[in-house]
Amino acid sequence: MENYPALIVVAPLVTALFAGFFAWVEERLSYPVALAGLFISSFSAVQVLIRVMESGPIQYKLGGWSPPIGIEYRIDLLNAMVLCLVSGVAFLNLIASYRSTQKEISDRTGAYYTIYNLFLTGLLGVTITGDLFNLYVLIEITSLTSYAQVAMGDKDRGALASLNYVFIGVIGASFYLLGVGYLYMYTGSLNMADVAVLIKGGQGSSTVLTAFILCILGIWIKMALFPFHVWLPNAYSYSPTAFSRVVAPLMTKVMVYVMIRLMVTVFGYDYIFNTLHLADAVVWLAVIAILAGGVMALAQKNLKKMLTYIIVCEIGYMVGGAWMGNQLGMTGAILHILNDALMTFALFLAVGNMVYRIEKVDITDLKGLFGKMPWTMGGFVLAALSIIGVPPTCGFFSKWYLILGAMEKGAYHFVAALVISSLICAVLFFKVFEICFFESGSHGHEHSSHGPAVIEEAPVSMLVISGLVSLSLIVAGCYSGTIVDTIILPFLK
Repeated sequence: MENYPALIVVAPLVTALFAGFFAWVEERLSYPVALAGLFISSFSAVQVLIRVMESGPIQYKLGGWSPPIGIEYRIDLLNAMVLCLVSGVAFLNLIASYRSTQKEISDRTGAYYTIYNLFLTGLLGVTITGDLFNLYVLIEITSLTSYAQVAMGDKDRGALASLNYVFIGVIGASFYLLGVGYLYMYTGSLNMADVAVLIKGGQGSSTVLTAFILCILGIWIKMALFPFHVWLPNAYSYSPTAFSRVVAPLMTKVMVYVMIRLMVTVFGYDYIFNTLHLADAVVWLAVIAILAGGVMALAQKNLKKMLTYIIVCEIGYMVGGAWMGNQLGMTGAILHILNDALMTFALFLAVGNMVYRIEKVDITDLKGLFGKMPWTMGGFVLAALSIIGVPPTCGFFSKWYLILGAMEKGAYHFVAALVISSLICAVLFFKVFEICFFESGSHGHEHSSHGPAVIEEAPVSMLVISGLVSLSLIVAGCYSGTIVDTIILPFLK
């Protein structure tokens, strides 16, 4: 039980090795091995969250070396929640995507499962580590495996999308690494808690300021905050269905977590909000990101591409909330990490089901889809309503906290942007509903004189996971207050 923190990261790492081995020997065994690794990781993450809620933060020393010299895993309520989110989404996605993986990349499934588990190793490591340089290494593990998985996607556009992602990703990583170098130059330490103590006396230092700017810029590029978003739409749209289902809900949210971790644990509220006075400028940047994402989403004719621009909006919500400088705003931002991951996961699960049956998801290809795939569309509707912010779905409650935080700060422009983007999302999704419900299609499922529509749903494994995740949006909404009271507010205090 003492080693649950290590198992969270080690399990997918070791099973990635074995999945790669079986890819050469007996490829069909790669899948159960990868699945077992993520199950162990998910179980360990839940046990760690329970222990943190009961006993407080965990410090886990690696290799017997005590921090700040050695690397430590430092787990509090915030990253314990994110660890459960990441491992749980990845595990469920692997179950739901088995059939689509066999269909899309049947000749490389062993390699795919190896890279998939390495990708999750990186994400989980980013979330759990308490070391700044270790964080950089794990971000790069995540990024390198992302590039490979994107390139496995669309035969015409996947490689180019991956190359673009590489260029932008390297720039973001370089900014962050330079920032860590400046912090090390000033403090002589890489442990987050130790650095936080050492920079308190030198918050007027230009070295600390340079480190802060470089680190935050690097993370903003990695999370695709507008105008650093240019890599995201093509990377998520042209990657294999199985990967887009996990990278869309997790990658940007983990990077938002990293930003909050740097703000709260390393640099501190006093330095960010009282010394630098950057909050107003960043909130304006978030407003621009929200509106720009909405406008670009309106211009899309492909459902998958439209959803990627909605992700750009959601990033603006979380960045704006985190930089409000008050408890309500930060509460909304942290709650939205959880809620937006679930909402995006539900949407991409539904879209993956559509791709499995009709292959293309240009909006004009969706005509009559309510008749052909009623259960998939039911899940899609629930996820869309949550993105819009309709109660009692979880999307309403995190938006409510964000609005309260903005009102307390007097950031009415942020409130206006949030409301406008929600209206844009309503227009976008109801346009899709109209096409899927009222217009007849050419897929053999329209009503005609020959009888009712022929139902051709996705396989049961895909459908069950999609339905459960969509229903979880209501459950998460009902328990939002409990999550805030038991996890978020104790962490912020």
